[in-house]
Amino acid sequence: MKRGESPGETGSEGHAQLGFCVLSGLPGSGKSTLARSLRDQLRRQQGWHVAVVSYDDIIPETFLEAESSQLLPSQWKSFRHELLTYLEHFLMAIINGCKLSAPPSRTEVMWESFVSCLKDQDLVSSGTGKVQGYCLTNAALSQPLYLILDDNFYYQSMRYEVYQLARKYSSGFCQLFLDCPIESCLERNRQRSKPVPDEIILQMARKIESPNIQKNAWEHNSLTVRSTGSDYDNNTEVTDLLISALKNPVKCFEENMEQKENDRIICSTNTLHQADQKFRGIISQTMKKAKDEKVIASKMKLLAEELNKLKADFLEDLRQGNCKRISHVHQNSISDVIHLFHYERNNIVQKYIPKEY
Repeated sequence: MKRGESPGETGSEGHAQLGFCVLSGLPGSGKSTLARSLRDQLRRQQGWHVAVVSYDDIIPETFLEAESSQLLPSQWKSFRHELLTYLEHFLMAIINGCKLSAPPSRTEVMWESFVSCLKDQDLVSSGTGKVQGYCLTNAALSQPLYLILDDNFYYQSMRYEVYQLARKYSSGFCQLFLDCPIESCLERNRQRSKPVPDEIILQMARKIESPNIQKNAWEHNSLTVRSTGSDYDNNTEVTDLLISALKNPVKCFEENMEQKENDRIICSTNTLHQADQKFRGIISQTMKKAKDEKVIASKMKLLAEELNKLKADFLEDLRQGNCKRISHVHQNSISDVIHLFHYERNNIVQKYIPKEY
């Protein structure tokens, strides 16, 4: 992409000059090791300028520490979106050949960490200041430039946001999903100076969504990497994927197809929200009924646990699209889903209030 061009003006015959490589996987799966190895390998073998953007290094430590003490999901999501804004400002500076300016709304310590990340990798000059903006170096302007994003990215929606950014600026996009046994992740994580609590990793392992190229067209540039903890140098399959993504940038004219995919995600999210609200109401009414029937406290606790697990299982089936319980039900038919939930709820409740069921 030539300087001064707006997004989408790169000709269809031209090659992308900017690329995103998203690394996803559990903490301790080897993402940072792979990121460093890829950076060195691509610089040496391809002559590309490659930068690693580690989310853990940019989002302030105070926030990371707060994550293990009930940091709200909305807060964490806000920080991720803010970092994407920083990346977009960096892309705009490259495309327009101007200085990197700070977004008007920003978390100061987070912005400074982002700038430091770019400085450390020789992408912006260390001699410039906050007010005037930061000058881009020859490394940033001498494309191709690959940005390797190092984070967990355990939901597809998190990676889709990066894909949208790549599409907006006609950039290359690919994903590397690190498949590592949970026991190895836990062991490696415990050896870190600031390990993530085991329970968080176990929770993420239950929720993580690997790329699904059959279901999501936007994930076709994806590769699952078996993580062994050894060196990743000379992995030709990985290198070929990055080269292909750079030569075949995401096109803006795919907007209609991708908008449909985005609408599907939004629709699915709304369905989940409706189902979650219905399930909560049913559970609340059931617990009230059990209390009225004077079910003893120990059994009340067991009943609540079983009902909440049932709710979590139903929501997980809906979110994943697996629908193990409800394979014969259309996913958007809330009434049918609620009917089945009632049926399984009744099977549980009859163990505690048999005369009612």
